[in-house]
Amino acid sequence: MDEVFKALADASRRRLLDSLNARNGQSLRELCSGLDMTRQSVSKHLVLLEAAGLVTTVRRGREKLHHLNAAPINAIADRWISRYDRERVRALADLKSALERSPMDSNAFVYTTYIRTTPEQLWQALTDPAFTTRYWGVAFESDWKAGSAMVWEEGGNKVADPDQVVLVSEPGRRLSYTWHTFTSEWAAAAGVGSDVFAKVAVERRSKVTFDLEQVGEMVKLTVVHDDLDPGSTVREMVGEGWPALLSSLKTLLETGAPLPEPTH
Repeated sequence: MDEVFKALADASRRRLLDSLNARNGQSLRELCSGLDMTRQSVSKHLVLLEAAGLVTTVRRGREKLHHLNAAPINAIADRWISRYDRERVRALADLKSALERSPMDSNAFVYTTYIRTTPEQLWQALTDPAFTTRYWGVAFESDWKAGSAMVWEEGGNKVADPDQVVLVSEPGRRLSYTWHTFTSEWAAAAGVGSDVFAKVAVERRSKVTFDLEQVGEMVKLTVVHDDLDPGSTVREMVGEGWPALLSSLKTLLETGAPLPEPTH
């Protein structure tokens, strides 16, 4: 937390964060063109912001794209706001929404967290139905090989589709798969209204990618949910769901018990 406050104390670094908040997923060149700073200065500031966990990066070909990461801000809010604010859930939701709002030209959801575990244990937590049902309420049927089918089981309903497949499978390093098909049975079990279901049912299928990286005694987990339509309703839903889900996953691996399900 000291590194977060030190990073935020500099006005130039706050300007960089403001730039990413306005338009997420920028390259170094794009950040330099929008700010009155040299490339070297921007690079140095980005190194400190990334070290503090306020910025996370994703490789796209030769480019390195920078994304605002809300996890450290959420940690600060959880440490102090929870003591004094009875409406904690609403306060955190507002904070998360401000930090993770998807700009019109960058629809991907990106979130980074650090978990005190091993890559092997985290991989198991992402793929083993015994784990996923505890913090997610979802069980997967798959052999987790690239190209293999996936069956989603949630709320007593199974969803199978030829386009629900594993895209990348590198145990302990990277996992990527397409998102599930939205069915009326799923909507009813998940409490999704007919108006929302009508919107998500016609959106293109998105995908999620998990990158795992050992950092000392921790594992850096970066989640990228992309291939979303502009103005996507699914983007709004995963933007609300992933932070709570990943917090519960982190708590389960570090304490043995997941967080209670948030009250909607």
